[in-house]
Amino acid sequence: MMEDGNFDNVGSTATNVTDGFTMVAVSDLMIRRPIAKNQRSGFGDVAEILRSADATFGNLETNVFDIRTFKGSPQVNGDSYHVGPPELGPDLKAMGFNLLSFANNHTFDWGLEGMRETSQILDQTGITYAGVGENLAQAGAARYLETARGRVALVSFAATFTPTSRACDPAGEAPGRPGLAALRLTNSIVAPPDMFESLRWISNALPDSSSRQGGDRVVLAGATFKIGDKVGYSFEADPRDIHEILRNVRQVKQFSDFLIVSNHGHEPEGSQEPPDYEQSFARRLIDTGADAYVGHGPHQLRGIEIYRGRPIFYSLGNFVFDNLQTVEGADYFAEYGKDPRIDTVADLLVEANKGWAIPEFYESIVTVSRFEGNQLSELRLIPVELGCSERLANRGVPRLASGPKAVAILERLQKLSKAFGNDITIENGVGVIRVTSSSPE
Repeated sequence: MMEDGNFDNVGSTATNVTDGFTMVAVSDLMIRRPIAKNQRSGFGDVAEILRSADATFGNLETNVFDIRTFKGSPQVNGDSYHVGPPELGPDLKAMGFNLLSFANNHTFDWGLEGMRETSQILDQTGITYAGVGENLAQAGAARYLETARGRVALVSFAATFTPTSRACDPAGEAPGRPGLAALRLTNSIVAPPDMFESLRWISNALPDSSSRQGGDRVVLAGATFKIGDKVGYSFEADPRDIHEILRNVRQVKQFSDFLIVSNHGHEPEGSQEPPDYEQSFARRLIDTGADAYVGHGPHQLRGIEIYRGRPIFYSLGNFVFDNLQTVEGADYFAEYGKDPRIDTVADLLVEANKGWAIPEFYESIVTVSRFEGNQLSELRLIPVELGCSERLANRGVPRLASGPKAVAILERLQKLSKAFGNDITIENGVGVIRVTSSSPE
């Protein structure tokens, strides 16, 4: 401590863990039943990897409670209700998870009651989680995990979320709103100049007051278009949310040795490339103090970047993609032309999941980041497969991929990561990135 009362290194963004610190990160846990004890699935070999790390992270996209005694009701309309039994809490702990994000578009599937009951079970289980709370300050705050090699913090937020799930702080006499920490995005459609002029002409010709144009943007039938080189989507993050998240990150780093930042976002839907806002934002987070950035949400692999000696995962795909769901709402049946008095939930899921029945959604990566000298020294990428073609009772549970399947997954990740300047070598069916020493400050 210095003589003026200020603490040494209070503003430092450096990693501060003991040599050998390891972080395992996976992506989405769409899990509806305990799987840790399943001997026939091959999951045991994966669980050993999860349990071997100091910090093991995943994104929980399921509410956890006893449906028989639950006092709330589902809040989603025309979509699946994600819920699993209370045994999921201890099961996730037994798998090796000690850090979970709970800020995503399924947080409020069962409303505020579901969020609270899930949080209570995670608390009772002793799993550190972040991203939700009784107001925005709580939802955006970090949660901490004490490990033998350092104090780990997690900050979590969602760029894809349902409108009623965003938390809010109190204002005057108005109380705060429970919910999740959100990163609001404004979406524009990019159009080349000739297309843009056609859109401007249409906008001018319409009497609809919702269509307007000005400068380099046109709003037409509720969609915003702007000029660009090629057709695509463009996303702009709300500067107020950016400011709040960066402030939280700066503060949290002052009280932790290692900081993970988690962002759940689907944008752009169906793409293997991250949205245009995300790379610069992820880098700003690391510049501010994050030691790892873990993105998830698109349910498929995206590239990996190493920036200032820290990993940026734009998406690690699905880790558990469990279709063994027995509770679905009448409006979800109606969405796919099914009748709950005639059709089973399995009949519904077969129809609803036709668009997901491709291997890419059932192939993923377990990442193992090892730190030496407070620098990322090696990143190991372990391919897993989730049984795309298996029956519902066995589908969606990860097992180690091997042979040509493992190589195919890693080669796809190689291609996706080249845009970020990474060379992934494949050694005995495992991807490896070795990082040369560099100062993060």
